[in-house]
Amino acid sequence: MKLNEIKDNEGATKDRIRVGRGIGSGKGKTGGRGVKGQKARSGVSINGFEGGQMPIYRRLPKRGFNNIFASDFVTVSLGRIQTAIDAKKLDPKATIDAAALKAAGVIRREKDGVRVLSDGELKAKVTIEVAGASKAAVEKIEKAGGSVKLLLAVEAAAE
Repeated sequence: MKLNEIKDNEGATKDRIRVGRGIGSGKGKTGGRGVKGQKARSGVSINGFEGGQMPIYRRLPKRGFNNIFASDFVTVSLGRIQTAIDAKKLDPKATIDAAALKAAGVIRREKDGVRVLSDGELKAKVTIEVAGASKAAVEKIEKAGGSVKLLLAVEAAAE
């Protein structure tokens, strides 16, 4: 086997169809476009046109809006943090913040910050420093003997 002898398996590649090259080719004359009219011409794009019927994008009501200033948090459950601690990926004695969670593989990226939710149980006494946490999550952490420092609450108070 030499580099110049490498080729695809038989039938792995098809030859492209040369459209509009004579009647004998089977794709001549109109080139598979049917007959005349707007769609037989080049440069036509009538997406969403439904033959004069009211198009679906106009029949359905518009709802809501997309807030471009909204913060996009990564959510982490207490159960997931406990699993990482049990697997010795997180050190319960050190402060658990976004960087520590990322290093432990709990989250992939930080986005606008990390928000802790109360799913699962937390047995370890931990200090967590995150952008946000649900009230139930804060209660569970403090019940386990830990503490929570919210970063965004500090920024809101400073303004």
